[in-house]
Amino acid sequence: MLSWGFIEVIGYVPAVAGADAMVKAANIEIAGMEVIGGGMVTIAIRGEIGAVRTAIDAGVDAVRQAGTLHSFHVIARPSKDAQKILNIQMVQEG
Repeated sequence: MLSWGFIEVIGYVPAVAGADAMVKAANIEIAGMEVIGGGMVTIAIRGEIGAVRTAIDAGVDAVRQAGTLHSFHVIARPSKDAQKILNIQMVQEG
């Protein structure tokens, strides 16, 4: 099972900068995005655990340069039921 990573930022431009950095830093895919409100945006990624951690680190650095980071987290081997609580519509694994 693939791991998940999330970054939550304030502002759309930092979200794009973070997403771009994550995709360039590691072999991951962007699994979803949610505009939460109040200027907050969450980006979800999916991939092998090492790649997800590398991508999150790169995304966090890029967001801090472009704007404001609110939080970030990596979930290794999420349970199948964990997706039920997500507001983000995760693209199904193929």
